[in-house]
Amino acid sequence: MAGSSSSILDWKFSQVFGERSPGEDVENIDVISAIEFDKSGDYLAVGDRGGRVVIFEKKAGKDVTSKQYSRNELEKSDVMVLQHPEYRYKTEFQSHEPEVKERKLKKVKEMDLGPYVSSENALLSERSFVSGESKSSVANGLSLEWIDKMETSISVSNAGHMNGQNIGETAFARCRKMYAHAHDYNINSISNNSDGETFISADDLRINLWNLEVSDQCFNIIDMKPPNMDDLTEVITSAEFHPLHCNLLAYSSSRGFIRLVDMRQSALCDRSSIMLHDAEPRGQKTFFTEIIASISSIKFAPDGRHILSRDYMNLKFWDMRMPTSPVVTYKIHDHLRPKLGELYNNDAIFDKFDCCLSGDGTHFATGSYSNHMRIYGVGSEEGTTLEASRNSFRKRPPQATSKVRRSSLSNLTRGFYRQGHNTSESENNEFSCDLNSKLLHLAWHPKSNMIACSTGNSLFMYYA
Repeated sequence: MAGSSSSILDWKFSQVFGERSPGEDVENIDVISAIEFDKSGDYLAVGDRGGRVVIFEKKAGKDVTSKQYSRNELEKSDVMVLQHPEYRYKTEFQSHEPEVKERKLKKVKEMDLGPYVSSENALLSERSFVSGESKSSVANGLSLEWIDKMETSISVSNAGHMNGQNIGETAFARCRKMYAHAHDYNINSISNNSDGETFISADDLRINLWNLEVSDQCFNIIDMKPPNMDDLTEVITSAEFHPLHCNLLAYSSSRGFIRLVDMRQSALCDRSSIMLHDAEPRGQKTFFTEIIASISSIKFAPDGRHILSRDYMNLKFWDMRMPTSPVVTYKIHDHLRPKLGELYNNDAIFDKFDCCLSGDGTHFATGSYSNHMRIYGVGSEEGTTLEASRNSFRKRPPQATSKVRRSSLSNLTRGFYRQGHNTSESENNEFSCDLNSKLLHLAWHPKSNMIACSTGNSLFMYYA
């Protein structure tokens, strides 16, 4: 890996949006569920469980941390120079109507069933256009209303509420294209291809390939649904295109496998070219071994040769030339191993933590409980732990060990585990961390050592 570094970065607090007051409750629909920078790093998108997407824009000025400007250029420049990127609210839009447990049908504005949609695996659906209106309907899907006029701009207050105020430049959000219904389960991953023309969407059982210009047709390239659902042994948990080769993509599963497939081999990519799996067992296998093996997030390194993965217990860094063993394994939650029974009973064991890499691929990060974030450098087992707050503190996390082995048996979704399985294991309820304060989602700026992370409805940003 080019530019490998083992240095420990000095992290500092930068910004916070939607900061909560002590003891303030957060509604479930306001909890942040996704964070992503664009390739330039000029924009940051944040989505929540209510279907709202908020866009932040980098403030004007030159970012010296990106190292793209010479000293002479900076000295001659008469514009503001930022020591690190800072962001401001740009705009927001409603991406979809959120699901609710009560299935309140009054939330649904329209069900427009197309005559050509006959099964859950249908690749084609009827195209429906509504011209001259601010409403678009999709065959076999829901009709969503999009606002293309705003009387006032909206900004995020410190309490996380939206206030109308005049901030000068106003950005309007319009739905330019709606892709027809082609998934029957919640989508867990969307990844753009390096060819700039296609992208994939993945749910628990299928991965579909789309052309950006064709909204009513997609191709099912991976289908893990068995003829009999009682035979289901694993589900798809994450998927991502290779950063350099447009024909390659990787996806992870609940059994702890990472499969790399080549779309040139066949139309249905049901056979993997490379399968990464920690082959050597460690410790006694239990009922919980299957659950904690599930991979919640994978990310390609910029060189395209390495992959970062996160399961419940560990953060693993893989070299695709070594498919049976990660290069290094960082024990994130090893201190919780004696508490797996209690973590299962309160559903914490099913928490899905993201992982991310720096733009040069030399550092990576993931989240934990107590609003903690763990950051490591390639070639070093030492790292930094930050608490997501204004007054974040640093401390050395538990020592990581390389090449920790773990095998996994067949794994099912949370619902399957809950059927016929119950554990009465009960030790004391005292944990060394706060399970109610969890840092699940984070993203690394593509050009600077900057991380955006979320806890509840609050977005925190740190720089090094």
